[in-house]
Amino acid sequence: MAYLDSLVLDPLPATHRPDASLAGTGPGSRRRPNASATSPSLMLLVLLATLGIVAYAGFLLNPHNRGDLLPWLLVVLAESVLVAQALAAMWTVLSAGYDPRDFRFHHAAGQLFDVPQILADRAEDDPTRWTLHLDGQPVVVDILVTTCGEELDKIEATVAAAVAVRGAHRTWVCDDGRSDDVRRLAARLGARYVRRLSGGGQKAGNVNHALTIAKGDFYVILDADFVPEPELLTETIPFFVDAQVAFVQTPQTYGNMRSTISRGAGYMQELFYRFVQPGRNRFNAAFCVGTNVVFRRTAIDDVGGMYTDSKSEDVWTSIHLHERGWKSVYIPTTLAVGDTPETIEAYSKQQLRWATGGFEILLQHNPLSRDRRLTVDQRLQYLVTATHYMSGMVPAILLLVPPLYIFLDLTPMSSTLPPAQWALNYLGFYALQIAIATFTLGSFRWEVLLLSAVSFPIYLKAFRNALTGRQQAWHVTGTKGGHRSPFEFIVPQTVTFVFLLLTSVVGVLRQWGDPMITAALAWNVINTLILGGFLVTAAREDVAGRRAVRVSVRHLGSAS
Repeated sequence: MAYLDSLVLDPLPATHRPDASLAGTGPGSRRRPNASATSPSLMLLVLLATLGIVAYAGFLLNPHNRGDLLPWLLVVLAESVLVAQALAAMWTVLSAGYDPRDFRFHHAAGQLFDVPQILADRAEDDPTRWTLHLDGQPVVVDILVTTCGEELDKIEATVAAAVAVRGAHRTWVCDDGRSDDVRRLAARLGARYVRRLSGGGQKAGNVNHALTIAKGDFYVILDADFVPEPELLTETIPFFVDAQVAFVQTPQTYGNMRSTISRGAGYMQELFYRFVQPGRNRFNAAFCVGTNVVFRRTAIDDVGGMYTDSKSEDVWTSIHLHERGWKSVYIPTTLAVGDTPETIEAYSKQQLRWATGGFEILLQHNPLSRDRRLTVDQRLQYLVTATHYMSGMVPAILLLVPPLYIFLDLTPMSSTLPPAQWALNYLGFYALQIAIATFTLGSFRWEVLLLSAVSFPIYLKAFRNALTGRQQAWHVTGTKGGHRSPFEFIVPQTVTFVFLLLTSVVGVLRQWGDPMITAALAWNVINTLILGGFLVTAAREDVAGRRAVRVSVRHLGSAS
């Protein structure tokens, strides 16, 4: 009777109680205190950062401060992208205090289960048998676990937890890996199994195929490595009491942040999931991120199923739903914990897929087009989404500025400017941006800075792919295979490091004997050290991978 006692005494889900904190996306913790989106300290930082952005923009565009034309144009181009993205982020974060849990939600949460019926059916100690209700009517929910070659133990953990989710539901293993081992695993755990003969449409095609068999009123999508919490349905289904809500999205929280790459990749997403997505609720522009999401079946039917013509089917499906007048809800509550990329290869492929999808929206489905049936706020939010990865290309431009001075004596700003004036405006922009990230993440995360500075070749390639229509092979996060050297995926970064190192040497030789180091040389040396640190990370990953392969070979040899 323990489960039922809790339900009767407190019908609201756990995270709606005063003593429950919103979950963070930190390593290894499923429930930990979260910086509030309405924190006065955060609001102050955001306002100061906005003033810093405006002041820096005025400083750069002041014709009296302009130096040589070429480096000045490069700096203005690069900083314009960063300033636009930063202003949009500030605007969205300031809107993040909106709570989508209204009176109808709380009333629906309190009526989610028919307690007398549960007692009559003698199902009080088995929450997975409790029928879910909306507006007094029972609803059918399907949980779809999408798989495509992941490790069997990861799939098992997710499927077992999905079967145990509170509230009556059917769990389906949608296996694009066509594995008999996965089929037997599903049968053993009490889940249904479905596979398709073709592989078109990747993950979206897999889901659409499953929906021809699973006919529930609502369905959940879980990636094979995202283990759900028991409260997954009780936290989300009540939102659908509003007949216009198409989907409820929850954050991607990671439990494997053990390496430099996994920590950097995970922390890069934290600001988005904790502050940006909640802010998008205010504009009805929160979008699906592909997993940990609950959909209304009739809404997906209204747009012809999950979008299959892009690797970023989640964002494309969201924009089509919003264009049809459907609503979305995002809650910053951890309801599933999964894996972030642990290797440079996995990170590169994931970012390439995400960035290509964003650029495809910009080039093929521009949100500002008059053909889009979106509100002004939605247009702006989707424009920010479609151009987000342009900020990742900015380092490629800024890396060129110091060499222009070292080799050609070309400077972006006037040489008559006092260094203190330049530093004040520069720090007013960058230091406050770092301060916001540090505040929201709890501490300074150097891994984020590292990956942000070295990922530009990925985003340049993604833009080329979107521009030319080149298809990128699908890659599943967390899939294991034979060891491949990370240096195979970072050739541009390696070449850039060599160039910057040679440039630094030339800069030092040119300034030999001068007690004052120039800003250009200092800037170039810092860039060199950042790229060098990334290459050291790659070398360590390569050594660890080769060692793991040798251990595996020895183990197999001894076993045989």
